[in-house]
Amino acid sequence: MKATNTAEFIGELNAGVFANQIGHALSEVAAGVVDNKKVGTVTVTFTMKQIADSHQVTVNHKLAYKVPTKRGSRSEDTTLDTPMHVGSGGRLTLFPETPHADQMFSREDAPIHAKS
Repeated sequence: MKATNTAEFIGELNAGVFANQIGHALSEVAAGVVDNKKVGTVTVTFTMKQIADSHQVTVNHKLAYKVPTKRGSRSEDTTLDTPMHVGSGGRLTLFPETPHADQMFSREDAPIHAKS
């Protein structure tokens, strides 16, 4: 069984925007923690739901964070969905797994056949 590549998975959520949001949240919280000497939090939550009877799931990804401030804290959260394919062993990928990674279709599957 080949497990899901975590870095690739997070990078594919919302076309890479989610990874940037996590980086921004981590930086803001870390800065608030150091500046105010209080505890901050960053929470990432994934919820998955099957799409019809397919080998696809909708991955609901939520990012919530709490930045400590001088007189309290401020928080923000965002929630979005990304459809993903479920491959062998549960491996999550943006595109379906194929026998040959560089070739999605065989010549026999081509919609227009070459003239002879």
